[in-house]
Amino acid sequence: MTQPLGVILAGGRGTRMGHTDKATLILGGQTLLQRAIDRLEPQVAALAVNTNTDLPTEFTRLPDSITGHPGPLAGILAALDWAAAMGARHVVTVPVDVPFFPCDLVPRLLLAAEAHPVGLAIAADESGLHPTFGLWPVDLRPDLSAALDSGVRKVTDWTDQFGAAQAHFPTTEPSAFLNVNRPEDLARAEAALANAT
Repeated sequence: MTQPLGVILAGGRGTRMGHTDKATLILGGQTLLQRAIDRLEPQVAALAVNTNTDLPTEFTRLPDSITGHPGPLAGILAALDWAAAMGARHVVTVPVDVPFFPCDLVPRLLLAAEAHPVGLAIAADESGLHPTFGLWPVDLRPDLSAALDSGVRKVTDWTDQFGAAQAHFPTTEPSAFLNVNRPEDLARAEAALANAT
């Protein structure tokens, strides 16, 4: 499988962060967006950012095509639409609010997807699935669009029907999948950075 495209999902409203755009939060002197770029860009053929704001970035901005902030599935659809327009067969997504995701995310997703009939894979570790970290075949665009139109909003409610392959990652400390949803999570991430230096 050729190197996929990559999209950073930054289209959320940040409600648990006081309606702050989480992409602009500062962690260790860098925005969460820049941290995601630094980790994902070396692993993909080209990069874009799914955002519904005027987020400053040098990369292509991909707004949701569905109004009302329906969640990460809308961002995944935007990623698939972009990948299709670019002539790609797969795209990898990562959420902007998980600053320590693995630097070998894409190779592991690609390896897991080799055993899947359509090449669909999502990340997992001992704590469970992390479905916004996924390798998505462009061929699934029509199905995802229909699912969103029918009201599906949870990623696994859609992926379960395909039996998505799982790329398993070792549990680390701090967790590679630490999710910065609330101010206390950002404090945990700052502590993790301090302990790593």
